Amino acid sequence: MAKDIVYVFDTTLRDGEQVPGCKLDTKNKLIIAEQLEALGVDIIEAGFPVSSPGDFKSVEEISRLIKYTTVCGLTRAVKKDIDIAADALKYAKRPRIHTGIGTSPMHIKYKFNSNKEKIIERAIEAVSYAKSKVEDIEFYAEDAGRTDNEFLAKICEAVIKSGATVLNIPDTTGYCLPEEYGSKIKFLKENVSGIDKVTLSCHCHNDLGLATANSISGVLNGARQIECTINGIGERAGNTSLEEVVMVMRQHPILNIDTSINSELLYSISQLVSKSMAMPVQPNKAIVGANAFAHSSGIHQDGVIKHRETYEIIDPKDIGVTESTILLTARSGRAALAYRAKIIGIDLDKYQLDKVYETFLTFADKNKEVSDKDIPDIIKASNL
Repeated sequence: MAKDIVYVFDTTLRDGEQVPGCKLDTKNKLIIAEQLEALGVDIIEAGFPVSSPGDFKSVEEISRLIKYTTVCGLTRAVKKDIDIAADALKYAKRPRIHTGIGTSPMHIKYKFNSNKEKIIERAIEAVSYAKSKVEDIEFYAEDAGRTDNEFLAKICEAVIKSGATVLNIPDTTGYCLPEEYGSKIKFLKENVSGIDKVTLSCHCHNDLGLATANSISGVLNGARQIECTINGIGERAGNTSLEEVVMVMRQHPILNIDTSINSELLYSISQLVSKSMAMPVQPNKAIVGANAFAHSSGIHQDGVIKHRETYEIIDPKDIGVTESTILLTARSGRAALAYRAKIIGIDLDKYQLDKVYETFLTFADKNKEVSDKDIPDIIKASNL
């Protein structure tokens, strides 16, 4: 049975770039955009063209560069925004305008000083106007996570009739629980007329550490697009991490869903984005963190040396990492010491290993980590 494909909508260059201090120039955006296309993302959200001349230029240049991937520009539900986005996207082979408005009681009252009826009117007007510019229109219901399902269904139905091709259901504040977010997607699938004609999209934030779980829950309940960023960068605590959702689906064949991402490029693009944005990847970051395939516990090291899958559910080569790392620390066992010694050309028999191990522990207690260059000195100090 063929797997359902989930479209990957990458917003590293738009939502990801909203992180303080992570501003990119057009040159760096083009480098990243080209690598995103090579990675296999389906849609690149290239920027918010009305926000600045620099962002307009970046979206325009990315539109010229990208050959196959859909290029998307963000707008508010404002005609000027839409005009400028359409102009920035004029060279795109597959242009998309991403327009929308806040739909939660909080946004309607405090952000717009409006009411539900007027919000629907503005949504219809924005989608209809954008549709006169390009064919592919994505509508976002900002703060959908805190929007009651009945009103959300009503506005979704209205914008479908106005020409929307994709419905973005953002958990803008990262508030939802996975079951709650999944139920929201399910409710829309079952209660919105014309929903079968559009793609439902998950755009989840990580304020409670649930962005990946919420996105997967959304997909399991019928969404077929996930909006995400490399390394999970983004506003506040970040967005859904591209590498995480891709590998969750790939490591669970029973879900029968996958993406078109070339996972072997995940680590290299993670490093590229981190360097370009001067945004370090936390060592314990899932999939691409420095410690994701590193082992320092003796029990774990022994298991991985004997059979990698005892403690690793992902082959590091699948994401572009050469091999697992066995780190020598005071928590390491004899197996790890013998393994690392053999790598540098030193074979230790059981008697030698036992004696060297005592010296090793003394050294390791005084140092955070034992490197390969330390091993000959430790052996020499053991008076074999």
